[in-house]
Amino acid sequence: MFGFLNINKPVGITSHDVVSVLRRITKIKQIGHTGTLDPMAEGVLPVAIGKAARLIEYLQENKGYIAELELGKISDTYDIEGSVEFINGRKITKDEFLAALKIFKGEIIQTPPAFSALHYNGKRLYELAREGIIPDDIPKRTVQITKLDLIQFDYEQQTAKIEVNCSKGTYIRSLINDLGQKLETGAIMTALTRTQSGLFTIENSVKLDALSDIEEVEKHLINPIEVLSYKSYKISEFEYQKIRHGQGIEIKNDEYFKESQYICLTFNSNLCAIAQKMPESSKLKIQKVFVS
Repeated sequence: MFGFLNINKPVGITSHDVVSVLRRITKIKQIGHTGTLDPMAEGVLPVAIGKAARLIEYLQENKGYIAELELGKISDTYDIEGSVEFINGRKITKDEFLAALKIFKGEIIQTPPAFSALHYNGKRLYELAREGIIPDDIPKRTVQITKLDLIQFDYEQQTAKIEVNCSKGTYIRSLINDLGQKLETGAIMTALTRTQSGLFTIENSVKLDALSDIEEVEKHLINPIEVLSYKSYKISEFEYQKIRHGQGIEIKNDEYFKESQYICLTFNSNLCAIAQKMPESSKLKIQKVFVS
């Protein structure tokens, strides 16, 4: 079995739980996911089956989310599952909220939440946080917010729903916490749905409980070619045999692939290898082979 599943992860389980369920159904150990989702979050979780796990690094890394938040509160986890503290009852108008949102669009610097899975001095940050240790020098990171739109705003309840498109590594909880600081009201995340991860979208996702047996898994298995954003090159039977034996090949019309970082080599509509075009040459350097 070789391909991807676009799982719509439900609230209440971890990303690792999803992998465990699929291992039990398929009896395949080589299964991995891309982009961890917290238990309270739901939505798109791409899962690689079999040798497709070796393709995770080649997937697009842009993300899309819809998040719900509440103003006037803070939390040690930046969301509703932490220790929530009421700050004040000052009400923010929709225009004030929109003005603050604009500040966070583009390239911004974030501090990851203390309750996160990032490693710090050999431990996960959440492990330290549970021990009451909150480092004051958590490494900041630069992320890109390409879309930040208001979907819904409730003045009386001081709640909002926002849509976010962003780069890999963005913490939506941190974004909401920083937004609350900017508004001087505090803010916590109350719900999160990932709507997109690279070329995987929530419209084309499958719920985990719909995959009751291996036949259903195979039915929803996605050909890797469909979710890799690189150009494809159809190889001949002769070239296929060369790749099988670890030999490189040359390509025709190499100008077409000049700007392509990687090239997907296909045979009979199946991915055979990931290759890289050599500079000033029509020769390909084979990066990973998926045939034997």
